[in-house]
Amino acid sequence: LLLLAKRHELVYLYCQFEGKTSFGMSVFNLGNAIMGSGILGLAYAMANTGIILFLFLLSAVAALSSYSIHLLLKASGVVGIRAYEQLGLRAFGTPGKMAAGIAITLQNIGAMSSYLYIVKSEFPLVIQAFLKTDSATDMWYLNGNYLVVLVSVTIILPLALMKQLGYLGYTSGFSLSCMVFFLSVVSLCWHPLFTAMGMAMETAYTIPILAFAFVCHPEVLPIYTELRNPTQRRMQHVSNISILVMYTMYFLAALFGYLTFYDNVEAELLHTYSRIDPYDTLMLCVRLAVLTAVTLTVPIVLFPVRRAFQQMLFPNKTFNWLRHIAIAVTLLTFINILVIFAPNILPIFGIIGATSAPCLIFIFPAIFYIRIVPKDVEPMHSTPKIVAACFACLGFLFMIMSLSFIIIDWTTGSNNAGSGH
Repeated sequence: LLLLAKRHELVYLYCQFEGKTSFGMSVFNLGNAIMGSGILGLAYAMANTGIILFLFLLSAVAALSSYSIHLLLKASGVVGIRAYEQLGLRAFGTPGKMAAGIAITLQNIGAMSSYLYIVKSEFPLVIQAFLKTDSATDMWYLNGNYLVVLVSVTIILPLALMKQLGYLGYTSGFSLSCMVFFLSVVSLCWHPLFTAMGMAMETAYTIPILAFAFVCHPEVLPIYTELRNPTQRRMQHVSNISILVMYTMYFLAALFGYLTFYDNVEAELLHTYSRIDPYDTLMLCVRLAVLTAVTLTVPIVLFPVRRAFQQMLFPNKTFNWLRHIAIAVTLLTFINILVIFAPNILPIFGIIGATSAPCLIFIFPAIFYIRIVPKDVEPMHSTPKIVAACFACLGFLFMIMSLSFIIIDWTTGSNNAGSGH
């Protein structure tokens, strides 16, 4: 009974938290959670699918992401809970909570790893180009391993120690501004550097990359909690605007990146530009802007992982600064170790996108919604619950299909996972 009382007290605190983050800052934070290194892999995805199929897939994933957020918010509104793990607990007990927490942890660690991998691979090249030094120079500031640790300690960790997610609204706005600069240069300064060679056949990573590009669901409920005057309708507007803006930016970046390089585009778009002219001043500024953007995205993505750890390991504990700091330091340390030994960025996109992304976008929101919304309000044979069940099945199919593509890709010896793509 005592544990039950404490649990209800914690749920009450979640519901009664007075949000102070404005609508615009919430859009910035959610947009920054969506936008990240995924934008750099979309031109490669378009090279594998063609423009028409890419546009269809991107539109479908964006619409499905918006619908799944609707399911999350609807389930949250029914029980008055604004924590993904607590929705899992309400729907399926402890297994549901653990499943949600583990999926959020895997997804966001994959995202943070991909962001810091870009810092590791790009930062030394940018410094080298600005200084016009020899690549063989054995200086510490040209070593990506040292630089990623330095950035993590001096920039990411202080921001990750903020008590509330809403405080990061300004850095999220600046991060998105850097990505807008990247998009402007790619869109306005493009000219074909290669000719089209026909449709690429390496399609195994295309759908996971697209799914990974729109995963923001772990951040939705924390942002909803801190939103000023929070209502389901208001938070849905925040989500829809964020998704629409990112959808537009994704398509334009992919389109002009693809039209510039066609089938010669790499999985990491900036590497493709650096092969053409590594000392171009404008492109160096773009690469620096992208580095800044993905660096400032890491603290946003870290917050839901820390909350997941607290929900899984310390479910009945209130806020504690020591625990707050310790989890952040532990996570960043682990991710730095992972990034330093990761061979390339594509397995991170493909594997994480093919496993945890379907759970967070399709499966969990649907089954939580079906279990949480009372049968006397919406019977199991009602249209909303039938659609939600189909949505969950689509998630399972998506997961099986994506993993099958990747396994076939490995077993046929095409070695995409370990190549520069």
